[in-house]
Amino acid sequence: MPTPEKTSLDQIVAVGRELLEAEGQHRLTMQGVAEGVGVRAPSLYKHVGNRAALLAAVAEATIDDVTASLEATDGTLEELARCYRRRAQEQPEGFRLMHSAHASPEALARMAGPTLRVARELVGDQEMLEAARMLTSWVTGFIEMELNGAFRFGGDIDDAFEYGLRGMRRALTGEHGAPPH
Repeated sequence: MPTPEKTSLDQIVAVGRELLEAEGQHRLTMQGVAEGVGVRAPSLYKHVGNRAALLAAVAEATIDDVTASLEATDGTLEELARCYRRRAQEQPEGFRLMHSAHASPEALARMAGPTLRVARELVGDQEMLEAARMLTSWVTGFIEMELNGAFRFGGDIDDAFEYGLRGMRRALTGEHGAPPH
């Protein structure tokens, strides 16, 4: 009779995500996760082949959770961006990991779905990809700067984010005029 599994991929990924947020990517190791799930490190190799595979599994789980959150919004540009920002603030290390080389292109493509849909609604099929890239790069850049403490000139960061969202909408829809306050 085979020996029962002492852990599962789901448990490994859950502990990996906790360790990532608590101690950062450099501390997300096979040994650390093994201790967290209560097994010896060699037992993990049945589920993840190496540290790179562990990082990929944690990145994919994070992306899948963010994607589900994005899908649960009303689908507007503003709510997608706010949701994305909230998730990054809740799990900054996961946010960074999902933008690393460890994230699979397939998982990232799934996460892009809501942004592509809103971009299509705003600019049509022909410029959808360019618009989605612009939105994603602005929101991601803003969030990275915020997480890294790069906004040092005072002012309200939430107001700045909302100002940027209004600017994105105006740029994509061709609405001109003074931004509302």
